[in-house]
Amino acid sequence: MNFSFVSGDVTKASGELLVIPLFEGELGDAAPSSLASADSALEGRLRGAATQEGFKAKAEQSFLMHTHGRATAERVLLLGLGNRARFQPEVLRLAAGRAVKAAQRLKVGSVAFVLPATDAADTAVRAVVEGLGLGLYRFDKYKSSAREEKNPAKVTKVALVLPDGTEKSKALEDALALAKRIADATNWARDLVNEPPNAVTPTVLAEAARQAAKEGGLQVTIGGQREIEKLNMGMFLGVTAGSTEEPRLIHVVYTPKNARDAKRPPLALVGKAITFDSGGLSLKPTEGMVEMKTDMAGSAAVLGAMKVIAALKPPFPVHAFIGACENMPSGNAYKPGDILTSRLGKTVEITNTDAEGRLVLGDILTWACEHKPSAVIDLATLTGACVIALGNYIVGAFGEHDGAVNEVLQAARTAGEEMWRMPVSELQKDALRSEVADMKNSGERWGGSINAALFLKEFVGETPWVHLDIAGPSNSPKERGYLSKGGTGVGVRTLVEWVRLRAETQAANPEAYALPAAPAPAAKAKGGKGAKKSARS
Repeated sequence: MNFSFVSGDVTKASGELLVIPLFEGELGDAAPSSLASADSALEGRLRGAATQEGFKAKAEQSFLMHTHGRATAERVLLLGLGNRARFQPEVLRLAAGRAVKAAQRLKVGSVAFVLPATDAADTAVRAVVEGLGLGLYRFDKYKSSAREEKNPAKVTKVALVLPDGTEKSKALEDALALAKRIADATNWARDLVNEPPNAVTPTVLAEAARQAAKEGGLQVTIGGQREIEKLNMGMFLGVTAGSTEEPRLIHVVYTPKNARDAKRPPLALVGKAITFDSGGLSLKPTEGMVEMKTDMAGSAAVLGAMKVIAALKPPFPVHAFIGACENMPSGNAYKPGDILTSRLGKTVEITNTDAEGRLVLGDILTWACEHKPSAVIDLATLTGACVIALGNYIVGAFGEHDGAVNEVLQAARTAGEEMWRMPVSELQKDALRSEVADMKNSGERWGGSINAALFLKEFVGETPWVHLDIAGPSNSPKERGYLSKGGTGVGVRTLVEWVRLRAETQAANPEAYALPAAPAPAAKAKGGKGAKKSARS
């Protein structure tokens, strides 16, 4: 989509569909100038018809009316935003998604979208542009009807109508550019998640990472079975043993050009990448296996975020670590009762081969923490227990480091991705106790998402760490706002916002994320030969 900022009379704004978002109570005397102008052009029929149809501007309400040539647009669409006092940008993002879906159904190619008057115009711009970009998404490449459609409906032009008293500025242009990047990266991640498992194998995912890194000017290293063996990742090797698809070890790195910034401790992003999860020998039931192509949604979000981070250019390094493989049953598959040795040296008794994600993540987290990051986040479609606890739209956030967890939660709120902090309680640790190894990979059913988080915690040491269980929100069961049924790309916006907020903090306080301490100069040796040898050693 091509975007432009315009001002003035909304009835003259270029666009086949005029979209006017409204808060409750604005249909009456408190109508904004945009609604008043449109209503006047339609000889007072707009507000009257909307009222008769029961439109009160509640959240998720909408009303569509033809202009009959009385305005530049052929139709006007009113969108409800709900109570202004409880307004959050996510409400506007969802509304914009509904608007662009309506435009697709109407087969219009251009839209004039009135930006509501809010406290921060740049925030409104981001919400609208992200909502439009995300709402336009369709995954229909495998449908014959879509391939044969000669002129598919697609919005290509959007005029953003500025509120009265707001002028076009660099801040608004920057917000627009960032929002477009975020929407594009999220949709790219959605494509990876929605592709069938025969199309996105570990090798294909690694090549997608390579291409994304090349486009963004990032460093990338791809390893296979041999490299995983050299790193002594016994848990990762156990999970991949049952598949004929070779695993992939993916490391994508953003490094600032400034030499001083390049030496700062990096942020580490870790994504779960089981490109298909059958459950292994602890085979899933059919209905639980159909959507297991989405078990790599964490890695898709991490790679999508890295595409945007490359353009943000934060003043500190950012590393992405991914271990990609399939979890399949075969004569070579790892078995319940096996004991695997992790890269960290901890031994793990396998009690459930369908608790495989935490095994791969444990080795990858160990590897990530060896790079001495200032903080590490992992994203994983890890447990059905988290879906039972929080449903399909809320991410479970785990971690003991309050500062790191609160930073991520703040980033999620700003990005419009809802998260809820969950406990990492030592009271549950007995569930992972093994009589034959250091720990089990799966405990009792109760507190399942906490048990999984406690398992991962064993592999991060003292590094500030946040675990995001995205099992529910990674895949939408229905169309809602800017969401379509299927992969959502959840996590991309939060990760980008987390990095952006950290970059802002460091700009205000250059030592906020301190450089590693310089090594002390070696003491000058005194005396003879033995003293020199001691100094060198």
